[in-house]
Amino acid sequence: MRYKIKCARGVGDILARIFIACFLVSVYFYFSASSDSFIARRKPGKENTKNKNSKAPPILSCDLKDTRSEVCEINSNVRIHCSSSSIFFSYNQPMDLEANKTWKVQPYTRKFDDLVMKSVRPVTIRPFYASTEAPKCDLNHNITAVVFSSSSYLGNFYHDFSDVLLPLFITARQFEGEVQFLIADMQLWWVEKYKKIFNQLSNYEIIDSSKENQVHCYPRVIVGLYSHGELTVDPSRTPNSYSMLDFARLIRRAYFLERDFTKNLAAGGKTKPKLLIIARNQTRKIVNVGEVVAMGDELGFEVVVSDTASHTTVDEIARMVNSIDVMVGVHGAGLTNQIFLPTNAVLIQIVPFGNLEKFAEYDYGFAAKNMMLQYLQYSISEEESTLIDIYPRDHPVFRDPKSIHRQGWAKIDKIYLRQQSVKLNLARFRPVLKRALELLR
Repeated sequence: MRYKIKCARGVGDILARIFIACFLVSVYFYFSASSDSFIARRKPGKENTKNKNSKAPPILSCDLKDTRSEVCEINSNVRIHCSSSSIFFSYNQPMDLEANKTWKVQPYTRKFDDLVMKSVRPVTIRPFYASTEAPKCDLNHNITAVVFSSSSYLGNFYHDFSDVLLPLFITARQFEGEVQFLIADMQLWWVEKYKKIFNQLSNYEIIDSSKENQVHCYPRVIVGLYSHGELTVDPSRTPNSYSMLDFARLIRRAYFLERDFTKNLAAGGKTKPKLLIIARNQTRKIVNVGEVVAMGDELGFEVVVSDTASHTTVDEIARMVNSIDVMVGVHGAGLTNQIFLPTNAVLIQIVPFGNLEKFAEYDYGFAAKNMMLQYLQYSISEEESTLIDIYPRDHPVFRDPKSIHRQGWAKIDKIYLRQQSVKLNLARFRPVLKRALELLR
């Protein structure tokens, strides 16, 4: 009798356990489905679709709220119809998405610049539930694709790096070359100009998506480029903690640059450190550059004056700048050449008059420090500005620069950047060059 009772309890226990297990499985699938549904239904700008409870990447993950760029990552059967700027991805749960739901992404990294973004063609992303709802694949790839635009400030050295090449490094470096680039509004001359950098990031040919008629299919596609700021990489936001120093190393590999570090110059040594003064031919010139050269020579520098924009190839610029120990320039695109300097070199940024110190440091100073360069910033006085030849000394341009700033960037640009050049006070600037020498030693 005891045996029968024991068996009866065992069966009941088993049935109870089965019931509880079924209940828990039902709850799990209910909430899993709800989570996916919530992800897919969220409004543009809130598609944070990563499931923290699963290692599998989400089918669609979009960040449309970032102030600099819009980016969508798609992990599915992705078909890119290049000529129409349309991207289709398979989704086998039609009830999870709103009817005819689409996403539009402008894949350029100056979202805050309305004038620029008007020229950037949007890419449309839409799901499909049956193979007949999307164009057939002409070419199948087993790598990741990155879709982006190179339009707008094309050819400006600063914007080439800050808006495209550096964000491309942030986005694509993680794939170790197993990634293909599809560029909207592609200009062949521009791609050729930076071909060596592209070759460091991708093992595959670049596709001009605006002229491509075939449908390319990938298992994963990233639309847009991640951007962390002006000429900036935030290691905490990159997949493998890549930094500006890693970017500088990639640049040295790309252009076969010989110098990774500056030499530690002993006081009284025979080797002269090389000083590069970046010349500008129009705005923000150093009008007494000859006097600065003479002072540099007197202090023990081998002085080079160069308008880097006049060089025909990036290779020439890279090799020349990599041979330099100290680079001096007035705030402007030429300072982007710091990416070619060897580690521990000194960058001296001359800041024009007009309360521009924060702009200057944000654009170039932070990048220099993050690449382990020595950074010095020199702000000119009113007497060193050629604006004294244009405006009376009691004008708000001098007495109240903040009032000019309140009128917007166009006014700042016109007065303090385009109308202004620099006549350095040698007595004031001399200690800066001497400090650069000390840093090298």
